[in-house]
Parts: sequence; structure tokens; C-alpha cells
Amino acid sequence: MTVIDARDLILGRMASTVAKRLLQGETIDIINAEQAIISGRRAQIINEAKEFLSVKGPRWGPIHHRSPHMIIKRTIRGMLPYRKHHGREAYDRLRVHNGTPPELSAADAQTIQQAHLDRLRGRHITIGEVAESIGWKQHKAQP
Repeated sequence: MTVIDARDLILGRMASTVAKRLLQGETIDIINAEQAIISGRRAQIINEAKEFLSVKGPRWGPIHHRSPHMIIKRTIRGMLPYRKHHGREAYDRLRVHNGTPPELSAADAQTIQQAHLDRLRGRHITIGEVAESIGWKQHKAQP
């Protein structure tokens, strides 16, 4: 099992790398999903996300997820042949988490790796900020 910390990683580059590794048979957990970034102007990215939410099907769909971990999971699914058997199996080996779950932080701390991707120095926005702007309500831990 490979654990990838999505903090400050560009969404598309991370997703393509993860999709390739899933197709090769790896099991991947992505942590800190809300801290992955999208490059571009903040206002333009938020407007595109809100416009995408207005697309509706005749009765039941499509389903538009607002949670950061589901946005990332859906992005990776778009890079997999998920309608074929090996694509579905690869997709089932993917786990994405908002924040760091306790079972991955302490016991598997040595396996948390940064994917070998470039850092972004220009304009960008985090997935968490996009998710909050389209209606994601972050659940706070109860004391």
C-alpha cells in the first residue's frame, strides 16, 4: 500500500500519476485531499465549478460532489477506463481521505511519500477552498 500526501500537489498531475499506478496494480491511499491545488485564477476556477453545478439531467443526475475527497476521486476516475473490468478493479484500490486518518498517521508514517511532481509557484487555489465555495460544509470533530 502506498500513501500519498496531496498537500501542495497539483490535482491533474497527481491524478494522472495515481491513475497509472492504480492500473499497474498498486493500492493507493491519498491523505490531505483538501490541500491539493488547482492552478489558475481563483475567480475563474470558482466560477467554472459553480457553472458545472448548474448542469442537470432530466430526472436523476448527474451527481455533483462537493467534498474534496470525492472531487479528487472523480478526477482520478476520469483518467481510468472505469467501464471496463480492469478499470473498476483499479478504482476499487483507491482510497482518498480529507485530512489524515489516525490509522495512517501513526502506524504508517514511514510510508507517506510525496509523489514526484513539480510544485506550483503561480496562481492557484486549494480543493478545499473550491469545495467550500460550492457548498461543502466541513464537519468538525466533536470534543
